[in-house]
Amino acid sequence: MAAPLASKAGSAGTTSKPPFPELDFRSGARVEELNKLIQEFTKHDQREYDDQRALEIHTAKDFIFSMLGMVQKLDQKLPVANEYLLLSGGVREGVVDIDLDELNVYARGTDYDMDFTLLVPALKLHDRNQPVTLDMRHSALCHSWLSLRLFDEGTISKWKDCCTIVDHINGATNYFFSPTKVADWFYESISIVLSEIQKKPQRGMPKVEKVEKNGTIISIILGVGSSRMLYDIVPVVSFKGWPAVAQSWLMENHFWDGKITEEEVISGFYLVPACSYKGKKDNEWRLSFARSEVQLKKCISSSLMQAYQACKAIIIKLLSRPKAISPYHLRSMMLWACDRLPASYLAQEDYAAHFLLGLIDDLQHCLVNKMCPNYFIPQCNMLEHLSEDTVMLHARKLSSVRSDPAEHLRTAIEHVKAANRLTLELQRRGSTTSIPSPQSDGGDPNQPDDRLAKKLQQLVTENPGKSISVFINPDDVTRPHFRIDDKFF
Repeated sequence: MAAPLASKAGSAGTTSKPPFPELDFRSGARVEELNKLIQEFTKHDQREYDDQRALEIHTAKDFIFSMLGMVQKLDQKLPVANEYLLLSGGVREGVVDIDLDELNVYARGTDYDMDFTLLVPALKLHDRNQPVTLDMRHSALCHSWLSLRLFDEGTISKWKDCCTIVDHINGATNYFFSPTKVADWFYESISIVLSEIQKKPQRGMPKVEKVEKNGTIISIILGVGSSRMLYDIVPVVSFKGWPAVAQSWLMENHFWDGKITEEEVISGFYLVPACSYKGKKDNEWRLSFARSEVQLKKCISSSLMQAYQACKAIIIKLLSRPKAISPYHLRSMMLWACDRLPASYLAQEDYAAHFLLGLIDDLQHCLVNKMCPNYFIPQCNMLEHLSEDTVMLHARKLSSVRSDPAEHLRTAIEHVKAANRLTLELQRRGSTTSIPSPQSDGGDPNQPDDRLAKKLQQLVTENPGKSISVFINPDDVTRPHFRIDDKFF
């Protein structure tokens, strides 16, 4: 961490200015320089969007939501009135805890300009007021199988082709919801719908540049005007309430106490299609607290978030091979740090450098000890499965960062600047050939009213990471209804 400020005793009751700048003890880097580099990274990483870009973002989002309405209409498997969770950043950015080793590598600037993750409930269990008990007898901690016996006969009939079947000695048949089979069905259904949409293209409609199945998620890249947007769509099981296995976490003191209500934090959780290291891929789901994390993010200071984003940019490049550490691990460490350290310290606006160095130290400590507890289920060690060779390899890589954080920050800045330059170049190159922007189609009766679009264009930019619900009438997929928290649009 940084060296303490030096001071000399002055006249009674006063202290003189430090004789030298504040330094990081390990690297000798000036803390002021590190702060400036983090600010520069943030400036290039968080770009401002003009009205045209915001409208393109809305158009892509509207297209995705309408497409999912058509998927529901295809075979009525998805809930009619569904509630999606839209997150800023793709799965590769660590917004949900899903293994990255099965995902194709996409690069910002080369493949896309903006990325989002959309959690789409295939099943919902929303009528429970008591802690939710899951079938964890066959699973590692933080994972579960899901029996359709929790649902009615109609649900079982619709989904049994996406289940693994277990026959018991007493003759009963149990259907376990399969994450891999659900992902296969979801990819096939989306492909069918997109094929039908593309048979009758409409002016101003987004161009589908890529549709790929990456493990159990479906990645779609859309071109809208001069923008390319990556949507990682994740089929999930949605629950209201809180899982019994995480009940003890609520009894502890946390950094968000008094800032947001417990009801906001425990409003719901998910099962995402990811298994443990030794788990059965066809049956095992992973608990996800993405909805709670959206709420907790409100309580994290901007300087800590800047340090987190900069640290994440460094480790994504540095620790990519072999796949062992994901940005989600770093997110968990940040949440633990918020519980451990005084709020007044974390609120310091000019402490981003201290926070960055601390996050690197924390990550290295977790690697050396092969221990990274899940924030919501601390008894689950997310690094338990790694080999000694792997953790020591990554710890040594992090040691090089810790020895020269300024140089690694400069590299991260150059990468994000290069991605931005590539995006601008592709926009200029494609400005005469890309599909027309929705703003130029005001006279087309088949297009949505521009006034509605302009009213909604601020949804993504003004509400990053918030829960955005959409209720779609499958008989009229052109009219989604949005809700952000308690506000309807």
